[in-house]
Formats: sequence, structure tokens, C-alpha cells
Amino acid sequence: MKQRFFASTLQPGETINSLPEVNASINVPSGGHWFRRMLAFIGPGYMVAVGYMDPGNWATDIAGGSRFGYTLLSVILLSNLMAILLQALAARLGIVTGRDLAQACRDTYSKPVNILLWLACEAAIIACDLAEVIGTAIALNLLFGIPLIYGAIITALDAFLLLLLMNKGFRFLEAFVIALLTIIALCFGIQIMAASPPIAAVLGGFVPSLQVVTNPEMLYIAIGIIGATVMPHNLYLHSSIVQTRAYVRNDAGRKQAIKWATLDSTIALMLALFINASILIIAASAFHGNGRTDVVEIEQAYKLLSPLLGLGAASTLFAVALLASGINSTVTATLAGQIVMEGFLQLRLPSWARRLLTRGIAIIPVVAVTALYGDRGTGQLLVFSQVILSMQLPFAVIPLVRFVSDKRKMGKFVIPGYVAAIAWLVAGIILSLNCKMLFDMVLQ
Repeated sequence: MKQRFFASTLQPGETINSLPEVNASINVPSGGHWFRRMLAFIGPGYMVAVGYMDPGNWATDIAGGSRFGYTLLSVILLSNLMAILLQALAARLGIVTGRDLAQACRDTYSKPVNILLWLACEAAIIACDLAEVIGTAIALNLLFGIPLIYGAIITALDAFLLLLLMNKGFRFLEAFVIALLTIIALCFGIQIMAASPPIAAVLGGFVPSLQVVTNPEMLYIAIGIIGATVMPHNLYLHSSIVQTRAYVRNDAGRKQAIKWATLDSTIALMLALFINASILIIAASAFHGNGRTDVVEIEQAYKLLSPLLGLGAASTLFAVALLASGINSTVTATLAGQIVMEGFLQLRLPSWARRLLTRGIAIIPVVAVTALYGDRGTGQLLVFSQVILSMQLPFAVIPLVRFVSDKRKMGKFVIPGYVAAIAWLVAGIILSLNCKMLFDMVLQ
């Protein structure tokens, strides 16, 4: 794969495929057993799922579990169901139209609106990158004793990780992501067994509670959980990377592609649900259950896990999973940034340059907060970054739902009326919760 070392723009009227260097690069068998076709589609969903278990999720889940026990499990479940629906719609848009969400916005809206949408998405990517910088720096500190400031600076080097993986092919990139996800799942599986949480309390936590809306502090964390789970830039990402599959571009081929892509993302996001719920359950069992409702920092959780769970390796497993999560998240954030920039601006930058630019913007506040407030300030910055993500959600969700509900764009693949109603309800819930949180913040 050749990399461009200078930015370039397209000529008027010229169009390109989304991620043209890997578009339709993975063959999908047209015959044979259905299992072979399903395997060919496995991958994009797991790359999308990475964003649903990044270090930002850790901060909100730990804070929610330690302060409020199992109550916010219902928010994690609701967020995950929202994510499953919205990612299925994003995949459908990409498969049917051959355009990713950013390109579809550029084709539909005026230039000022597209600039606004692009800026909103860039803010979300920077907020996500901020969480990845903090999480990776904390993991490096916990495992190797590297100071946070230096750890944050080291994360800039991962700009070349994606370049290396992409050079080996998109399938290799997907395999790398899935391998790290497996490590994360195993680490939390062991910790859950050590925590031995009360089953009745865990199941009760999945039942929605009015406290989530009436308690401003709980709502703030709930908004962070939604922002960390239903990540806006992941909608742009999924609508693009499903097009890496070389399925037959006719109605029958698209129908099959939608089925397998939806199955892929749904299974992957169920894994994300397990990991997010595990983080909160461990925090609720180990911290809230022992009266430590003050645990909001990842470093605090690391120090307390082994003694409270009675498992010497618990803290190390926690840090290893955090490092794997941070590394994995860098891959998807870089791809999302490339897709958004190319789609909205038709401006192409080499991956390393795009990564260094975004990561550089994210490093500055981390270094500043660490220098001014020490390690304790990073936890609050993590939660705040996820709230920013949630605030950007409507700018991605509303165009997506509008496009897949438009028969002129989707033809026979337009979503049914009841699915559109549910999707608009999800958008309304997100908007309502954001407005409620802003109202509470103004009154404080």
C-alpha cells in the first residue's frame, strides 16, 4: 500500500471510495457453506467494538460502580442496545450506498452545515484520543513506573503502529485488534470470578432506576457512560470499513452483506457489554461493597483491587487490560479521523501525519492537567472527555437516521417505519439527557 506524504484534495466532481486503499480488498465467497461467508465478514464489528471499551469507559464505569454500586448497569445495557441499533444502521448505509456517513453528509448538506458536522466530529475524536492518551499513560505508569507526563508523550509514537499494520493488510489489522480484545476479555473474566459479586444485586442493577435522572451526579456519570459507549465517530468508522468486503454489488449481494455485517457488529458489541459491565461490577463489588465510594481514579482502582479481591494478580491483570485497551483504541481513532477528514473535506493526509496531529492536540491538556493537579486530575479529565463525546452524538446520530430512513437514498433497503421510530426515539433520549445535564450544570 502506498502512502501519500503530502495532503491532497480532489478536483471538482471527482469522487473516491471510502478508504480507497483497502476498499473491497477482502474477498467474500459467493458460494460454498454460509459459514465461510460469515467468517469473511467478521472483523469490522470488533474494530468498532474497540471504541466501546476504551480507557474512557473505564473511568466512567469505575466511578459509577464505586459511587452507586450496580445501579448504572442499566445505563450500560441501554447504551449497548443503542449502539447495536445505530451500528447496524451505519453498516446498512455504507453497504447500500457505497458511501460512508461523512461522504453521505457531504453529498446532502450545504458547505456550512458540513463544516459544523466536521468540527463536531473532530471534537469527538480529540476527546476520545484524550482518553486514550490518559489510559495508555496510566497503564505504562502502573506496569513500568513511567511518569504520566512521559507516558503521554510516548503515546505519540503509536502514530506509526497503524501504518505498520495497514501495510500488512486490513485483515491483519483486524486480527491484531481481535487478539487484544481477547486479552482484555480474559483479564476481566478472571477478575469477575475473583470478585464473586452477588448475582441478585447484579441482575437488579440491569433494571432501570429513576435515580439516574433525578440524581444530578448520577446523571452526569450516566451521560459519560452513554458518550463512552455510543461513540459518534464510530458510526463514521463502521459505515466505511464494512466496504472493505468484496461482496457482489447487487441487491442480493447487499442483502447478504447487511445480514452478516449486522451479525458481526452485534456479537462484537455483546463482548463490549460484557467488558463494560465487568468493570462496573468489579468496582461495585470491590469498592462500593467495602465502603470505598471515593474511588474514581484508575490508579486508585489498581492499588486497591488485589487486596480487596484477595487475588495477587488482579491489579496486574487490570493494568495489562488497560494497556491493551489503549493500544487498540489508537487504531480505530486514527481510521475514524482519516474517514472523517476525507469524507467531509475531501482532504487526504498520510496516516502518520493525521495521527500525530490529533495525538498532539490530545497530549497538551493531559500534560497540563498532570503538571497542575498531579495524577488525581486525570480521572476527572477522563470522565469529562466522555461527556464531551455524548454531547457530540446528535451531530452523527440524526444524519444517520435521516439517511437510512430516506427511500431516495436507500431504495428497497430503506429501514421499516418501526425501526425508524425506535432510532428517532434513541436520538431523542440522547438529546433529552444532554439537555437535562446542561440544565443541572447551570443550576449548580
